[in-house]
Amino acid sequence: MVTEPLFPAWRDTALDETLYECRELLEDTGFPTVARWRERGGKVLGHFQVYFPEEIAHAAGMLPVKLRGAPVEPARADSLFGSYLCSILKTSLEIALSNKIVLDMFVTHPICDAARNLAGIWGRNFAYPCEILYLPQNANSGHTTTYLRGEYDRLRRRIEEVAGAAVTDDALRASTEIYNTNRALLRDLYALKRTAPWLVTADEAYVLMAVGSVLPREEHNALLAATLPRLAARNAKPQDRVRVVFEGGFCEQPPLDLIRVLGRSCYVVDDDFLIGLRWLTDDVPLDGDALANLAEAYVHRSSYSPVQHDLRKRKEDMLLERIRASGAQAAVVTAAKMCEPGLEEQVTYTRTLDAAGIPYFVSEFEENMTSFDHLEIQLETFVENLLFE
Repeated sequence: MVTEPLFPAWRDTALDETLYECRELLEDTGFPTVARWRERGGKVLGHFQVYFPEEIAHAAGMLPVKLRGAPVEPARADSLFGSYLCSILKTSLEIALSNKIVLDMFVTHPICDAARNLAGIWGRNFAYPCEILYLPQNANSGHTTTYLRGEYDRLRRRIEEVAGAAVTDDALRASTEIYNTNRALLRDLYALKRTAPWLVTADEAYVLMAVGSVLPREEHNALLAATLPRLAARNAKPQDRVRVVFEGGFCEQPPLDLIRVLGRSCYVVDDDFLIGLRWLTDDVPLDGDALANLAEAYVHRSSYSPVQHDLRKRKEDMLLERIRASGAQAAVVTAAKMCEPGLEEQVTYTRTLDAAGIPYFVSEFEENMTSFDHLEIQLETFVENLLFE
């Protein structure tokens, strides 16, 4: 496994410089950390949204990379997909077709009708293995954990072939422990957002979390552990802003500039940005069957999103709980353009918020958006109405 740091630029810098370097890395469509990993002899597993058990690839010595699209023009990918599809499918494929990112294996999930075809299209254009991970559709069955453990085992065997290394239970437990630390640090970041949102802006919190999608977890852990205390020690005072929850960033991600616009208008105290990185809400046990523990955590120690159907986690109720737990006064309910799961849930969310008497702002976004003036004016009007009603 490659151990030399891939992202040393943030070390020994002031807090603002650390955050700047994270933004630069996140927006670099050349994926320099992934390229450095490969230059040093490492292998890369790319996986599509929403959730993937990265611990399995990590235990094999691979670098798991979350493909979250990119602000690129899908010139080649457009010819392989229909016109009326969400952007993230096309741009994720485009960065691979244009060799901006080079993989040794790709894994996707049938989270929607469009994504269901991604593995087939990807597989016809690349020589490396393209796999579909079939996460359970019925999370309430008594056999769900057993089924998922079998899927993880199938995936483990395929990863072993690509990596040329065995994924032993000991290696998997060691990787799980590293990821447990990462999830705990992300929980601390979000706790800071909820309790003192004036200390960390919406876009700062986002980049600190999202750079983990292109870094080894050991490096991401070091970055978070060094940065969180400095954020908490900032000399900043609270302002009279509305506290909101952002809902709609579970798959395709809004542009960083849009998140920055949100942060200028209100305090974003909770959200579902890149929820797959925080999907497991508690530590995964380290004793016993390592794969079974990961499967159990996915089913029983997990968040919610429009692409998982669990009767114990009705999404509209979970949104209300997210609002109440964060002390939010309103919600920003969005969906990526052409995203069927997101747009369908938007209807359910707004009806539930109406019934609960919680104000909300409804919008759509696309990762390649470049103009935000109109949206910012609308959002500022919404916030001012709440402040002065």
